[in-house]
Amino acid sequence: MSSRAKTEYRYEKLTWPEINDAVDLGKVCILPCGAVEQHGHHLPLDVDLVCPGGIARGAGQALAEKILVLPTICYGYTGHVMDFPGTINSNYTTFMEHVLDVTKSLAYHGFKKIILLNGHGSNMPNLDLVARRTNLETDAECLVIAWWNLLTVDKTFLPSWRESKFPGGCAHACELETSLYLYLDEDNVRKDKIQSDVISFNEDQSPFNWVDLFAAGPATVVSWTSSYSSTGVLGEAALATKEKGERVYHEAVKQLCAFINYFHPRPKDVRKELHRKPPTMPIPWGQRSHGE
Repeated sequence: MSSRAKTEYRYEKLTWPEINDAVDLGKVCILPCGAVEQHGHHLPLDVDLVCPGGIARGAGQALAEKILVLPTICYGYTGHVMDFPGTINSNYTTFMEHVLDVTKSLAYHGFKKIILLNGHGSNMPNLDLVARRTNLETDAECLVIAWWNLLTVDKTFLPSWRESKFPGGCAHACELETSLYLYLDEDNVRKDKIQSDVISFNEDQSPFNWVDLFAAGPATVVSWTSSYSSTGVLGEAALATKEKGERVYHEAVKQLCAFINYFHPRPKDVRKELHRKPPTMPIPWGQRSHGE
């Protein structure tokens, strides 16, 4: 076996024989998924690429013997943000089929554990379905993690870090995203233009209709971003610091590595056939037949 497969965490830097070695090692594949979209006046369009990509690479460097990080999926579902110049939308069906093509390719080559590390909130329902379809249509295991949710594993972390109000202080181009971007790519933050802003419908203080990056009301209306923000900033960006971003980065990397240490050796749950009489035809919507 090539030593390169043990030490290289970047999928695209391996040769095809080394991919065979990586499969034999049972490496967990991390596919960062993001978007190109507005993030206010102070952050570039690539926030949702830089954040999950940086965390994925950090985990890869820390745990190279168990991880392969793939090139980032750059274009996500952002139709609701098209009033802000620069945003690039991928139709939700196109986006899902594209990511599914990647996961199915990985499964075909022999990788059986796949993480979709998401950096864009509106990708979540789409990636959840991609992960479910991967699980049903291949023999691999796939799941989606929003990078910010890694900060909720240790229940003491967010209370010790967050200064912005809840709900709404951390939502988009906010205290959290701005802090992490300051740590990962400080030179590209327009520091003189950092300013906080509100989500207008949060100001209604309805118990039903409100949003934050870490939670939402039970009946929240998600529509055009420009209908509830004129700047594109949703939250208290003015509270962001590079030091906060460094803490966020290390916490997210630590928790991602902890999950992979659990996931890498974990046996796959076994499907059971419970029909009294075995079905006489394949499942009609594309899933693998039992026993395949």
